[in-house]
Amino acid sequence: MIKVGIIGGSGYTGGELIRLLLNHPKTSIDFVYSTTRAGKALSDAHEDLLGLTDLTFTGNVNPEVDVLFLCLGHGNSSNFLNENEFSTNTKIIDLSNDFRLENDSNFNGMEFVYGLPELNKEKIKQANYIANPGCFATAIQLALLPLAASKKLQEDVHVNAITGSTGAGVSPSATSHFSWRNNNISWYKPFTHQHLGEIGESLKSLQGADTSLIFMPQRGNFARGIFVTAYTIFEGTLEEAKKIYQDFYKDAPFTQVSDKEIHLKQVVNTNMCHVHLHKHEDLLLITTAEDNLLKGASGQAIQNMNLQFGFPETEGLNLKASYF
Repeated sequence: MIKVGIIGGSGYTGGELIRLLLNHPKTSIDFVYSTTRAGKALSDAHEDLLGLTDLTFTGNVNPEVDVLFLCLGHGNSSNFLNENEFSTNTKIIDLSNDFRLENDSNFNGMEFVYGLPELNKEKIKQANYIANPGCFATAIQLALLPLAASKKLQEDVHVNAITGSTGAGVSPSATSHFSWRNNNISWYKPFTHQHLGEIGESLKSLQGADTSLIFMPQRGNFARGIFVTAYTIFEGTLEEAKKIYQDFYKDAPFTQVSDKEIHLKQVVNTNMCHVHLHKHEDLLLITTAEDNLLKGASGQAIQNMNLQFGFPETEGLNLKASYF
């Protein structure tokens, strides 16, 4: 059993992480740190944990834990690590965007590896510090990595992606309020979303050149999930494209290429990402679907932990989709 510490456990990603770790056969939660909820039961923040754990939030940290998960807002992870020192034996997995880009990956002597297993599995196995990818970034990269690896991204890529309200975090806002979100849809951060940087770096590492991404993110009127449609010019046949994707993901247990059209109910509440390909004239349409809180955040963080500690990659992540 490995001892786990969680920093910032009251939000959506922290809650999902706690649920997964409580049911993981190789982990024991040592502490869940919170400056605002210290002394209160975890089930006060996550009511579905009632009867499943007696753990309470704490204002103290154990610097000797085996692995530390940072579930803090963007920009806060670096501040926390500046103020708190952990054992050199403690592995750290950060779920913010503080260390994802190459220019930010070395922090106080800690070298953060970008934690997309379908891209960096062997590096993750050897890493002490992981920068967990963003939710949009995961779904979009899994749509495009096989084409980049085969040097097929020669033209602009148009991406439309819609996310559920949990992607905005647990704190209420005008655009996550039920009366606004229900029966509604809207775009935000057109062409400038913060995940474009990490996507671009990953694609360039495979393609060898920059890829032009034209990305339109949208808010959906549902709680969980990301649904991506991306299209670009592809000169080969649909069968050739399918072979590229099937070969690239042959050793990726959580990324599956589907012959049928896909939808969110296949993946919500799981760590899966489903991929579908469709050819229209010279355009290849790639569709991906994932749960933004699991494969897009906490589930992928557990997947990375499993790789770091030599556990089976799927350990603790065999989850059932909310299909009906």
